[in-house]
Amino acid sequence: MEIALLLSKEHSTLPRAEVDAVMDCEGVKYHLKMEQEGLLILDIPHKNPEDLERVIERLSYTHEVFQILLQVDENDLLTEAEKYPWDEIVSSSYAVRVKKMDKKSKLNTSKLEWDLGGIIKSRVSDQVRVNLENPSTFLRVVLKDGQAIAGNQIGKISKKHFFNLKPHKRPFFYPGSMSPKLARCMVNLTRIKKGQALLDPFCGTGGILIEAGMVGARVIGTDIDYKMVNGTKKNLEHCGISNYQVFQEDARKLELPHKVDAIVTDPPYGISASTRGEKSHDLYHQAMKSLQGLIKEDGLLCLATPHYLDLDEILAGTKFKIIEQHHIRMHKSLTRVISLLSLV
Repeated sequence: MEIALLLSKEHSTLPRAEVDAVMDCEGVKYHLKMEQEGLLILDIPHKNPEDLERVIERLSYTHEVFQILLQVDENDLLTEAEKYPWDEIVSSSYAVRVKKMDKKSKLNTSKLEWDLGGIIKSRVSDQVRVNLENPSTFLRVVLKDGQAIAGNQIGKISKKHFFNLKPHKRPFFYPGSMSPKLARCMVNLTRIKKGQALLDPFCGTGGILIEAGMVGARVIGTDIDYKMVNGTKKNLEHCGISNYQVFQEDARKLELPHKVDAIVTDPPYGISASTRGEKSHDLYHQAMKSLQGLIKEDGLLCLATPHYLDLDEILAGTKFKIIEQHHIRMHKSLTRVISLLSLV
């Protein structure tokens, strides 16, 4: 089957990279059919609804996913819709929503929703009703580049989760904490699987550990500041995550009884962060030398750094190599670099 993913436009490369990582992690094979701004179309040769459900549950930079039913010139949509067996798709209730993804289309979205809804109504049982609030079948139509892509929504990523877990809404808050959406994305980039161990050696308020715990990882967190350690524990408990180990330790001297499957971290930097007087470059370099011995050979490390630090210099003398990077402009004087690393 072919599926379409409506991607966030907050960033140019992270949404696609996250989809690739989660598909890979969950073992879902696919062929890329189309990639445009905000839209990804994939062909999945072997349909397994449970696999797709797990993928959708993990994503952060995707808005919704739908199975494609029709892909035609936008001016032919209603004609083709007249021929489609809607009674095989629509069950007890339905809603139709049209989304323009560029300014090229001259179609009126409200009229198109009304007309398409009327066609569907004439093809289904009299007992089937329109339900705009909570339909059993949600039909999405995307208009882009003169094309109309219509499909049955199979998943929608909840904004509520990322809103409710914003740093200032947790029991313990400290300025400079990473957004839950980016934290989830960084966790996903490491391809961590349910039941595997993930380490954040600069856990701060625990945002990364929360998102890792949400996808089923066993989480391990350390911080040099005992206040952060206690705060992380409070936040993890608040989010219902019990499978964790969090303790006070210096990341540059960290030892663990067993190697971990992935490391995700956002080390401190700048005026608002606690670096205990250590220069950021030296702190990062010493930490990376320590962390290379704590991760499994096939494990991945996802790291956030400010743009003004030279990551190649930081990694010099370690076994880590950069395999992908994404740049996020925070404001005019700071760009955050998200780097995915593997062992050589």
